[in-house]
Amino acid sequence: MKLHILAIAAHPDDIELSCAGTLIKHAQAGQSIGIVDLTMGELGTRGSAELRLKEAQEAAVVMGVKVRENARMADAFFKNDEEHQRKLITYIRHYRPEIIIANAIADRHPDHGRGGRLIADACFYAGLRKIETERDGVSQQPWRPRKVYHMIQDRHMEPSFIVDISATFEQKMAAIRCYKSQFHDPQSGEPITYIATEHFLDQIRYRDAVVGKRIGVQYGEGFVTEQIPGISSLDNLVLPELP
Repeated sequence: MKLHILAIAAHPDDIELSCAGTLIKHAQAGQSIGIVDLTMGELGTRGSAELRLKEAQEAAVVMGVKVRENARMADAFFKNDEEHQRKLITYIRHYRPEIIIANAIADRHPDHGRGGRLIADACFYAGLRKIETERDGVSQQPWRPRKVYHMIQDRHMEPSFIVDISATFEQKMAAIRCYKSQFHDPQSGEPITYIATEHFLDQIRYRDAVVGKRIGVQYGEGFVTEQIPGISSLDNLVLPELP
């Protein structure tokens, strides 16, 4: 299966919180979208690894992605080293995406920044033909995605560009709410965490509204790229005028 976009992130729910609106938009346009979660989030304070996997698959259905896999790296303890790069290269070569969306290159959670760097490095190495990998006993051919874009997560970063997700924002929130174990539930007896406070999901709405306002739309998602984006003409940067 060849994908147009492959989103890769450290934990189940990273993608939903940060770039689900963009993925849904591309899926609705008929493009093939996939997700690889590096870990099961097994060290999370609330819920369990098994529950997070179930919630992740439910969210994938809401987003309309074609495939979602879990690389089962160790939560908190995965590294940006040869072993983990090779493992990730097999996914990149298998799905051959044109675009990779990765974790933020720096963030409050150490796994996010480390994951962002691991993903970016693996994308480059996946194009080197002398690095040999196989999947299901079959040798793989080199493949390097055309672009790697990093989502913006908890820590504010100046975006390289912003995607208008006004039409898909509510579906994004529906995908986020699939993670019932992770967010506020007045009936839950589990500890309150950074993302389980009563108003956390409201803050996601406010954040995306502020980002959208910068380009004159209701909701937006920002991305950071280490590569300068190219356009075919200045008209590519023109958004519809507001009344």
